[in-house]
Amino acid sequence: MDVKYQHPSGKVERVCKASPINTRRGAEEYERQVRHALLTGTFGKEKPTEKRIVTLAEFEPRVITYSENNNKGSTLLSKRQILADHLLPFFGAMALDAIGLAEIEDFKAAMRKKHSGARARKEAPSQAALRLRKGSGPPPMSHRYINNTLTVLHKLLTLAQEQGVIAHVPRVKLLKTRKPAFDFLTFDEAERLVAHAEPAWRALLLVAIKTGLREGELMGLQWSDLDLPRGKLQVRRTRTNGQEGLPKGGRERGVDLPASVVDALKEHRHLRGAYVFCQEDGQPLTDGLMRRPLERSLIRASITREQGRIGWHDLRHTYGSHLAMRGVPLKVIQELMGHATIEMTMRYAHLSPETKERAVQQLDAPASQNRAALA
Repeated sequence: MDVKYQHPSGKVERVCKASPINTRRGAEEYERQVRHALLTGTFGKEKPTEKRIVTLAEFEPRVITYSENNNKGSTLLSKRQILADHLLPFFGAMALDAIGLAEIEDFKAAMRKKHSGARARKEAPSQAALRLRKGSGPPPMSHRYINNTLTVLHKLLTLAQEQGVIAHVPRVKLLKTRKPAFDFLTFDEAERLVAHAEPAWRALLLVAIKTGLREGELMGLQWSDLDLPRGKLQVRRTRTNGQEGLPKGGRERGVDLPASVVDALKEHRHLRGAYVFCQEDGQPLTDGLMRRPLERSLIRASITREQGRIGWHDLRHTYGSHLAMRGVPLKVIQELMGHATIEMTMRYAHLSPETKERAVQQLDAPASQNRAALA
């Protein structure tokens, strides 16, 4: 915008400025405002408007709205809980641009002093619960959970920057954690678990072990996702806390079915509704209904562990472990399990030493064989 204005004194003033609104109509309106300011003698004398500082508590509704629009239900619930339990009590009254490295480190120190609330102790526990108790109190909050909380804080600050509330996002340094250990069933244990399962739950356990579907994906599996004649399964949804959404990672994936799974699903076929594994009235299974059948099957099959217990996610690890032990390439395992990165699949690498041994033996193969392989 280039404006020339002649004052009553005869002085000509030229103003060259860019319009804050990058449209023709916006530029014309801005030019009218500048000419009016020159005419009234107020041009250049405007008082700068003070930008109001937004606190974390005031910005929290925007975070929830963003999460409702862009995250699945389980992520939204997790963010709500973390905000309510940890971020709002500590940072709620603090201006977003006042949250820096020092404040974040103070928050980390406060979180490390907290105790885990995952297993709140009852005032009148049963004798069985008392026998399982170890120590005089609940364990400290895990580094992994603290890191989850810090990740929510970082995403909140990043969103504030994207929406023009703050200019800079401070670095959020996570706590060091050990790589989580995982458990899986041996080939013999997997066969025993299925063999000792109650008839109504046998197909579900077999599908879990031989497809690697997550618990929520098993609950969300529908008959329309199956192509039994071709032995194919499409993972299209997951169910968590009664809510349905896209699978982890936000994308669908295809899984090939072994013949044993195809036969089991044909035998399991019912007309109770759309869900493959459901309640008697056709309603989808819940987290609570899924827990006891696996526990009962483990007891009947005499499968125990010195520490911890086998859960549904360990059946997923069983799938990945068995594939690796059978010599399946890790890249194929990644695609079948729906891992976002190969690093997630590398946890199974130590289970397939024979694959690496066969690979290095190729270096000693005759040159003619190598040429044939390249042809």
